[in-house]
Amino acid sequence: MSTSADPSIDARTTYEPVIGLEVHVQLLTASKIFCSCSTRFGAPPNTNVCPVCLGMPGALPVLNRKAVEFAALAAMALNCRINETSIFARKNYFYPDLPKGYQISQYDRPLAEHGYIEVPFSKTDSGNQELRTGLRTKKIGITRVHLEEDAGKSLHEGFRDAHDKTAIDLNRTGVPLIEIVSEPDITTPDEAYEYLTRLKEIILYTGVSDCNMEEGSLRCDANVSVRPRGQKELGTKAEIKNVNSFRFIREALVYEIARQVEVLESGGKIMQETRLYNATEGKTYSMRSKEQAHDYRYFPEPDLLPLVVDEKWKAEITKALPELPEARRARLVNDYGITEYDAQVLTVSKSLADQFEAAAKAAKNPKRVANLVQGELTGRLKAAGAEIEQSPISMKGVAVSADLVESGTISGKMLKDLYDLAFARNKDFPEVYEEEGRPQQSSDTSALDKIIDEVLAANPRQLEQYRAGKKTMLGFFVGQVMKASKGQANPQLVNELLIKKLG
Repeated sequence: MSTSADPSIDARTTYEPVIGLEVHVQLLTASKIFCSCSTRFGAPPNTNVCPVCLGMPGALPVLNRKAVEFAALAAMALNCRINETSIFARKNYFYPDLPKGYQISQYDRPLAEHGYIEVPFSKTDSGNQELRTGLRTKKIGITRVHLEEDAGKSLHEGFRDAHDKTAIDLNRTGVPLIEIVSEPDITTPDEAYEYLTRLKEIILYTGVSDCNMEEGSLRCDANVSVRPRGQKELGTKAEIKNVNSFRFIREALVYEIARQVEVLESGGKIMQETRLYNATEGKTYSMRSKEQAHDYRYFPEPDLLPLVVDEKWKAEITKALPELPEARRARLVNDYGITEYDAQVLTVSKSLADQFEAAAKAAKNPKRVANLVQGELTGRLKAAGAEIEQSPISMKGVAVSADLVESGTISGKMLKDLYDLAFARNKDFPEVYEEEGRPQQSSDTSALDKIIDEVLAANPRQLEQYRAGKKTMLGFFVGQVMKASKGQANPQLVNELLIKKLG
């Protein structure tokens, strides 16, 4: 089967995709959700375990208060309603890495419900009424946010004597998770990517998780179906599991939508199943038939009382809610006169936004700080294949350099050279500026007059062209003077002196 073409072409004409996402986020607590075992990643296998998380007979769970607070904080940031009473349930199924034979989760009475995330409209969603009328964002509903414990991990590689062995590491068993379940409101792979990007951004701002996908702190399963355009009834869905990057999730959805369209167009039937994505091949493969909710035989967890988050506790949690990314972007635009694009880049993480605000408040011109980040800093980082958080030049360093340019102490050319040195030496701007002897652009008119005379004498043909009416040659002379002064001449003063001398 060939699915290399963009499926949105077929899907727009005959079929429409329906996508829902289930995101598991590991909470950044020091201990597990029902016991005091450490949640530290990277410990030797089966060392962060105890009778409770191993499911030993007679061992009883005790709920971690901090896990509840973190879960509620995340749910609030996602615009969810916190239910005063929620119930833990046993989700029964057998996997080798699930020692109890069931997972403690929440089912029909979750911690939080009815939230949403706003995402930009997908460019391919041309049939949407809101997009046609000029609205810029779309709400993706969040059905529920509930607490649950993680399972262990099956290890299939690294054995010297056989390739078909499996080992079990139960360190992760009992680590606290929240599952964030979206409504089936997502209609394109691009929308799914934007939803996940904004979800991760919001969770990072709250500080309840590090969202490290490489360590499994954030995992996503995607449910996708297609149906004839305009049909109300949903098609049969497939669940794509164990995808370890947002880019791969988008690619998996592109493939799966095209696969389902092709099956239906050829007269086939979509099976409800779980599929895995092979990033190397760019294809999904059937893993197993998908269980229904009744297959898990949910029933209330008898060893845990109902969880009650009353108004007093809810008010305490609300106090920890930070200013969230979208609100912060709007405020930065208003407070510092920067563009929306500037604000988008500068709020990519809470720490970066905090650094920028501190720099902007200290700088003479906040807009110049933003411009330097966009122009000088971002270009060098891209060339180095680094993220902005990895920059050798801090936001404080950017503010210092912005003030030096603003005051006329250094020129734009000098700043570029100093930034190059900072990246070459992997040092912050103030340190490099000191190492270079605190260079300053020259405003010594007598010294500049001498350089200008030498430049004019060395370029008689260009001087003749200027005097014949080719006034654009002024820029040539400015460049030559700046070169002769090794970039230390004040460009504005050079312009003034040249115009006077040439006039």
